[in-house]
Amino acid sequence: MSGILYIIIATSLWALDTLIRYPLLFGGASAEQIVFGEHLILTVIFIPILLKDFKRIWNARVSHIFSFVVIGGIGSALSTLAFTRAFTLINPSLVILLQKLQPLVAILLARIILKEPIHQKFIGWALLCLFGGFLISSKDILPGLSHLDWSMKMLSDKHLMGYGLTLLAVAGWGASTVFGKKLSSEGYKVQEIMGLRFAFGLVFLLTTLTSVEGVFSIGRDVWPKIGLMVLLSGLLGMFFYYQGLKKIPARLATLAEMFFPFCALTLNWVFLEATLEPIQLIGGALLILGSTVIQLKHY
Repeated sequence: MSGILYIIIATSLWALDTLIRYPLLFGGASAEQIVFGEHLILTVIFIPILLKDFKRIWNARVSHIFSFVVIGGIGSALSTLAFTRAFTLINPSLVILLQKLQPLVAILLARIILKEPIHQKFIGWALLCLFGGFLISSKDILPGLSHLDWSMKMLSDKHLMGYGLTLLAVAGWGASTVFGKKLSSEGYKVQEIMGLRFAFGLVFLLTTLTSVEGVFSIGRDVWPKIGLMVLLSGLLGMFFYYQGLKKIPARLATLAEMFFPFCALTLNWVFLEATLEPIQLIGGALLILGSTVIQLKHY
């Protein structure tokens, strides 16, 4: 069970991150500034490790470089920016709902790329986990959907762009899980995967955000908060995540990631006095039940 517990610890740290990230966004810092600042600090932190393993990195196979491009450029940088941007284009409830497709993407890619077998019983328990994940976020999803304009306006250029960005983020995060597992199984250390993930993400951001006004002008009062997020979700969160990924299949890891919204809701309950609805508690119980059975039965 240690693998799935590592992933749950990681999702708890990611949830703590949201208590800092969202006030920053609402306080005037842009998503681009926050994501760039995180990758810059993390890359600097990992420079000694990258220099120590420079020879191995320099001689890495093309397939390994491609994997780092996926987890860093696409999974760490592009997907985060796409997901944030989608919130400004379409109903946030739709964004959250479409995000629930991520485990399906990761499970499918794990079958194709990692050749992980999919047991028939796994499918049933995985669907239970997905349903539990939906119930956890139902408080955010259902009210928004009830007021949604289902007319042809949903097919406007703006809306299509929003759907496209959301699905891009979902595909990127799902692929990042699978290719991170691939690198781990091919002998890369956790710190090597983390360091190159952030480095490739930073290179991607530097090449794509140069035309975005003010992205490199981060206020002095913002840096300490970004630094705290780096500690929580960047260093500790990703460390526990990749430790867990070493021990369990990618298909189970992506289901364990669904504990993130439940952890976020629990933290909001504790620190912000935002109550949990009974349906959300039921969703959390179903998610725990499904993922535990899959782990114990080795489906």
